[in-house]
Amino acid sequence: MKKALITGITGQDGSYLTEFLLGKGYEIHGLIRRSSTFNTDRIDHLYKDFHDPQARMYLHYGDLTVSAQLMDMLLEIKPDEIYHLGAQSHVRVSFDMPEYTGDVTGLGTIRILEAMRRTGSAAKFYQASSSEMFGAAPPPQSESTLFEPQSPYAAAKVYAYYVVKNYRKAYGLFACNGILFNHESPRRGETFVTRKITRAATRIKLGLQDKLYLGNLEAKRDWGYAGDYVEAMWLMLQQHEPDDLVIATGETHSVREFAERVFDKLGMEYKKFVAVDQRYFRPTEVDVLLGDSSKAQKKLGWKPKVGFDGLVDMMIAADMELAKKEKTLVEAGFKMNGRTNE
Repeated sequence: MKKALITGITGQDGSYLTEFLLGKGYEIHGLIRRSSTFNTDRIDHLYKDFHDPQARMYLHYGDLTVSAQLMDMLLEIKPDEIYHLGAQSHVRVSFDMPEYTGDVTGLGTIRILEAMRRTGSAAKFYQASSSEMFGAAPPPQSESTLFEPQSPYAAAKVYAYYVVKNYRKAYGLFACNGILFNHESPRRGETFVTRKITRAATRIKLGLQDKLYLGNLEAKRDWGYAGDYVEAMWLMLQQHEPDDLVIATGETHSVREFAERVFDKLGMEYKKFVAVDQRYFRPTEVDVLLGDSSKAQKKLGWKPKVGFDGLVDMMIAADMELAKKEKTLVEAGFKMNGRTNE
């Protein structure tokens, strides 16, 4: 039975990857941060008590800022594969917390690589790189496109990308960079623009919200389905040689188009409900991200299965169910805790 260590296991990608690897017969070990409240909602359906003989997912408290703890974890678990998904991953927030973002998103990667080197780990390592690294570079963006990061988050990811390449060359580690373009799902955090739109639109449809406030409506992104993208992560670590690959759909859509499509599918005119708030603009914007994943398609045999409309439909359906439950509670006299209409 192969063992996989996943940082960021409680996030969107971590939950889909855990499902995928459990389906492949893996034993999963996930790194989670200690919190006074549980933040494991996305993986609760996969959890079995460790006393259960069928349990194959185990959670470990840890932090990407503590090197010694990462080394101890590698010595204890002895993973065959490491999927490093953990990060401060919100681009707009990285402008407000640049030092923290650099520490966790950038230095967190080198701490794991150093732990691998010092413990002699032979694990295959996957680094979650980001299309945000391309920043202002003209589309389409591929493995040969020069990075022009436009945020502290993107700059931290560029640092992590290059230390992966350096440790691969210097120490012979099997270390890969998966340069994933935007990938969404019903499990996406509600502060990310796609989920923010589907969550708000379904609430507006049911009379629970009046307005949706967004930032740059003209920003264009290459949006895919997270469930498809975790398969590409796994495929990268099944190759004989490590490599760095772009994972994308090859289509781009604007935030305006995403919102228009969502509201249209719900039988509403988006212009009546969507307003622009300058507070949601970034100090430096990324105008267009459009990935060329032809190398990955050839090398891995990977292609996205869920298209743009399928992704929108999936997210609307899930958030409509949430909105219906919320409306039932409101009608029963419960006050929803401090939810804003932003």
